[in-house]
Order: sequence, then structure tokens, then C-alpha cells
Amino acid sequence: MGVRIRLAVPLLLGCGVLLGGCRRVGAEALTHWPVPAPPEPVGVQPQLWVALAARLGDAPLTLQAAAGSLQLRDQRGQRLEGPALQVRWRMEPLPQTRLIQRSVLGPFASYEAAEQAALAWRRQGVVAQVARPTDWEVWAPAAASAPRGFQARQVEQQVGQRRVLQGRSAGAWRSLAGPVLLQAPQGLRWQGGVFAGPFRLQADASDRWSLVEQVPLERYLLGVVPHEIGAGSPPAALAAQAVLARTWALRNRARFAVDGYHLCADTQCQVYGDPRQAGAAVRRAVASTAGRVLAWRSQPIHAVYHASNGGVAADEDEAWPLPELPYLEAFLDWSSLGRPPVRLPLSRPQDLSQVLSRSQGAYGAGHPRFRWRRLISQDDLRQALGDRAAALGAPLRPLVLERGASGRVVRLAIAGPKGQQVLERDAIRRTLRQLPSTLFVLQAAGPGQWWFEGGGFGHGAGLSQAGAIDLAGRGWSLERILSHYYPGTTLMPVDRLGGEPSGGL
Repeated sequence: MGVRIRLAVPLLLGCGVLLGGCRRVGAEALTHWPVPAPPEPVGVQPQLWVALAARLGDAPLTLQAAAGSLQLRDQRGQRLEGPALQVRWRMEPLPQTRLIQRSVLGPFASYEAAEQAALAWRRQGVVAQVARPTDWEVWAPAAASAPRGFQARQVEQQVGQRRVLQGRSAGAWRSLAGPVLLQAPQGLRWQGGVFAGPFRLQADASDRWSLVEQVPLERYLLGVVPHEIGAGSPPAALAAQAVLARTWALRNRARFAVDGYHLCADTQCQVYGDPRQAGAAVRRAVASTAGRVLAWRSQPIHAVYHASNGGVAADEDEAWPLPELPYLEAFLDWSSLGRPPVRLPLSRPQDLSQVLSRSQGAYGAGHPRFRWRRLISQDDLRQALGDRAAALGAPLRPLVLERGASGRVVRLAIAGPKGQQVLERDAIRRTLRQLPSTLFVLQAAGPGQWWFEGGGFGHGAGLSQAGAIDLAGRGWSLERILSHYYPGTTLMPVDRLGGEPSGGL
């Protein structure tokens, strides 16, 4: 049985003329407001729709041209033009009350976890979609029973108003019909950078709004690579990052499908900044790998990467509840020099302690968080759990329940006299944000305090950016670096991809 939540507050509508022709809803219940799929421009190079900003609609927004003028056109043909354009949102009543009902799974710590829950629902024949109104969730029709192992809650919203976009022209505000198209011939200034566009302002599935840029894939990489690995990295490391960023982007084009765009510009996707700021080394890395992706069975791989693995690469199921991916396996990321005398799996904390006590010969050992130590108290645990802490009583203590093959903690309990809260995989770092990784051992540090002694920064699966920089500095080629972190994969042109995806990923 799910939990039914009735919301008396009006939902903010993002359909009808605002979306340029969504079907009429009438009294029919919807799971969310329908949003058109991103347009697919005709051309050789793949195009991405990337949200530079999402969940807009509360504060007014000023759009500034880098030079010259901006041109804005809505779906009714209204036009605004100027070096700076002001927009805002206002509530308008609907002709009739409408109803949104859905069954919801989550929240989840990551898109990957939410996608697996959606796949479980889809295997039951349920239409399920991943969404991120604030946290990652899965939405399905209200009548859908939760998949085995999950608990659903029911959400019902009576809709009486909608949020309407307005633009300021000649000192007056006028209502605009979305999606609104925005052209910036000499670029749009945004978050300290300049972006070429074109752009759209459009409503999402929850009737918040997004500023979305249409960007060719190769230009997108110029804005990703320096932010993800650093523009000063050796050429082979930059090239590896370009291949992985390209592969990841193509594989994740459905990430925000429910909201009508492909990707975001922050750490929930790949960090994307001003492509014009890319230096010569980054441009060479993108150009030298142009159109090439890393594939498994002719499909783009799950091209995950992170800052530092602490000397031990993680299996994919230590980070997310994913099906087995043969190219993401746990291994010691070490040369023969100084290699710890242990074998995987590192299920015993004493074996992991041996690894954490060493660094000589480990690839990427120069990373500032290759080894780290964090002191966490009962108060920290209570604050991290928030409202969930009260039900556990006091005192609280952390307890490792399960480790994965690399020694990473995959199940951590916060235990009290009245019960325990179990955190799994990516939810551990999402809750205990002081932890750079889940590769750690626990040591008592006194009454109500514990040392978390660990290594690495990030989830640990796939390419270690610190390791790739180290290996490139040792003369390793692009191909050798990629085969080291993704064994059995193939570097191939995008136009040769084919076959069937494996495991819904």
C-alpha cells in the first residue's frame, strides 16, 4: 500500500499554449504535464539540448547579450529584441480545475538508481519515467503497484492555476506563449561565460521553467573537458576525457526526457561551461578524437569516471544498483612497485587498511584526496539524517554492514537504541557529505566520535582522472589508458554504433 498525499495548493501549469500544442487535458488525470520532446535538427553532427538553468519561475530573469542584441520569439509570433531582455513569471487561473495523480518511487541518490527502479516498473508493463523535480524520482500512473522491493507513495494535486512567462517591452509586461525561442547572434552571457545557442525558455513536467541551449556535440565537449579533468592535463588524458564525455553524453540523452531536454550543466550530468574558453590543448583533444566513442557490443558504454579511485577501482554495483557490466570491474590500480600484498575482494577491513597504508606505485597517488581522514561525531550523524534521526534514539553510531569487491562500503547503518537507518551505495556519500568516497575503514576516536580513514574522491568506477593524468605522464597512449580502465571495450566512430543495449543501460 502506498501513502496518499493530497496537496491543497495549486500546481503551476506548464501545458496548453505554453508548450505550443499539448493535448487538451480536460478532467482527465495526468501523471505530469506533458512536455514535447527536444527538436531533432537535421544535420550530420549530433545535437544536444542542455539546460543551463532549471526550475526557474520564482525570481525575474535578465538575459544579457555578449554584444549586439538578443531576439526572442514566442509561439504566437510575438517578438522582443534588445541587448538585455527581462522576463518574469506570473500565476494565472485555469478555466477549470485539473487533476494530477501519480505513483512515485524515491527519492533516489542518483539517476542510475532511479533508472533501475523505472526499469523494474517497465518490466511489469507500467509506463514509468525518471524525473527530478528536486531529487531523483520515478513517476507512473496512480493505479500502478510498486515493483517488488520498492515502496510507492501516491501524490494527488488539484490544479487551479498556471505559471505564465512574461517579457518586458517598452516599459510594459506582456504574456508569452512557450516554448520561447531565443537567438543570440554574438552570444548570451550566462554564469560568467558566453554561450552561442540557439536557446529556448520552456516549461517542464512540473511547470517550472528551464533555459535550454541547443549545442552540437563537439562544441559541448569544449565546455565539458576542461571542467571535468583540467585543461592542463597531459594530451592523452585530455583525449581520454573527451572520448568518455562524448560517450557519456550520447548514452544519457534520455536523462531529462520527461522535461523536454537531454542534459543538465551541473554535477548531476557533466559540468558544462563556456566552450569559447577552451584552450588549444583541449581543442586538440576534442578534434583528435572527433566522433569517436567507447563501445561494448557496438553500444556506448556506461562511461562513468571520477576524480581519484584511491588505488582501487570499484565494481559498478558498489556505486549503483546496476546489472553486471563486464568492463567495470574492481582491481588494484597499481604498478608492480609497492603493490599491497592482498587479493580482491577486500571484504575484511584489515585488508583494506593494508591498501590505505600504502601509496608508492599507485596510479594517481598525487591527488590531494588520494588518502584522507574525517572525524565524524554523533551530532554529525544526527544532522545528516535530519528528521529520520529522532526515530532511532540516542546515542547513534555508524556500523559497516557490507563491503564490495574493492573494499568500498555498500551498506552503512546509522544505529541507535531504537533501530537503524541503512544507507546503500551512492546514498552513503549523499547523506554523509563530508566523505570524499566510500573507500574507508572506521576507527573509534573517543566517546561519540569516529575516524573515517579512507582514500579516493568519487564513486571509484571507471576512469580515475588522477590515474589517467599519471599514466599519460608516463607515456601511455589514449587507447592504452581506456583499455586499462574499461577492459574489453572498443574505440569506434559514432556512425558505426548499432546492436541492442544491454540491461536497459
